[in-house]
Amino acid sequence: MARTRYASDKGLTSRMLLTMFLLGLVYVVFVSAFFVFLPKWGVIALVVAALFLFAQYFFSGKLALFAMHGREVTPEEAPELHGVIDRICAMADAPKPRVAIADTDVPNAFATGRNQKNAVVCVTTGLLRRLETSELEGVLAHEMAHVAHRDVSVMTIASFLGVVAGLITRFGLEWGLWGGFNSRDRDNNTGLMLLAVVAVSALAYAISFLLTRALSRYRELSADRSAALLTGRPSALASALTKVSGEIARIPTNDLRAAEPFNAFFFAPAFAKGSISNLFSTHPSLDKRIEQLNKISSQLSQGV
Repeated sequence: MARTRYASDKGLTSRMLLTMFLLGLVYVVFVSAFFVFLPKWGVIALVVAALFLFAQYFFSGKLALFAMHGREVTPEEAPELHGVIDRICAMADAPKPRVAIADTDVPNAFATGRNQKNAVVCVTTGLLRRLETSELEGVLAHEMAHVAHRDVSVMTIASFLGVVAGLITRFGLEWGLWGGFNSRDRDNNTGLMLLAVVAVSALAYAISFLLTRALSRYRELSADRSAALLTGRPSALASALTKVSGEIARIPTNDLRAAEPFNAFFFAPAFAKGSISNLFSTHPSLDKRIEQLNKISSQLSQGV
């Protein structure tokens, strides 16, 4: 975690290390099995995934802003927004990120960037219209906690195995459907080997997916906790969470579907109530987040 006044979170650090360790084990088994069966395709998949990882790691900020139609704004263009971020930076003793606004009615915010020097915090016009200043401060403190925790870098690296496995699964299935499952040569059964590779890839993808989603949910709780302790107003953050979640439910479905791919980045996800299981969610439930903030509020009032 970067050196700021954000409260340290040993739980987040330990979960990051555990997730990386488990993903490393899965990765070793996955790559070993794959190169035994189809070494040439393994090299191609790794190169493609490495290029994807490079682009996501170094250009995530620009890509996210472009996709959300966000634009950077100056203090003259958005004085209140810059003022809130300036206060948070002073409280956290952290460098100021770039500030952007996305013109959409979906009330949300996100932060991206591989480190504090490259960070950008973006809020939507829908969020600015709906929140009080204290609530906005809580949301922005939450997003800047993600930057301080280096969440973007960690999640990008953690998702690498899933990207590789997903690509191999997709290419393998497409090749198989075009006749690869039925092909044979003198030395081995290519179709059976391809089927085995697809099965191993799908299993590796599923494991990495569940591990990264579990880490994602915890990092949201960690960002909530850090923001509440930094601002000293967990009730304002709880109010913002409740308000944003309620307002999202009133947004037209088409707008929510357009924003859904960015759930992992957002302060609050779209379609949170319709998820099949909490295991697949990028965020913890609203009840769990509010419960944590209420506990923090009680601790602060008691001077704990």
